[in-house]
Amino acid sequence: MDRHSFDQTNITWRTLDWLDHIAFFVYKVDEENRIVDVLFKFAANQRVMLHRHHCPYVTLVMQGELRFYRPNGTLKEIRPSGSFVSGPAHGEPHEEGGGDRDAIVFFSNRNIEDALYEFLDKDGRTMQVLGIADFRAQLEAQITDGSAAKVAGRPV
Repeated sequence: MDRHSFDQTNITWRTLDWLDHIAFFVYKVDEENRIVDVLFKFAANQRVMLHRHHCPYVTLVMQGELRFYRPNGTLKEIRPSGSFVSGPAHGEPHEEGGGDRDAIVFFSNRNIEDALYEFLDKDGRTMQVLGIADFRAQLEAQITDGSAAKVAGRPV
């Protein structure tokens, strides 16, 4: 069992009202190179709503384990702490969540056209889309409230 914890002292987690069981911290939005780097915290023994990734990505599980579920709810995969995985754009819709403790996972989203994530209802209909502009706005809010300065080391 993973007994080490990721030091969250300098992280000010952000949430979205409509998206349960997940918090995030945006590290960088590079529109020129079409990259968004973000840290996600998936709640223990919970699932984030059905979604699909619209761009290729790499992940590194920093704490806990990240669990993946198929659209029908069956467990598809468990990625333990230390797992580094590349994923394709437009893969199978899925739910993700933490194991018995919160999972903290770094995502580097690459080659972004516009959308990063498309969130779906139980019938597969689009409910919400998060794009590069949404993450840029979150990063700007972090800078405004001073939370990005703690990690990036830049003055506010």
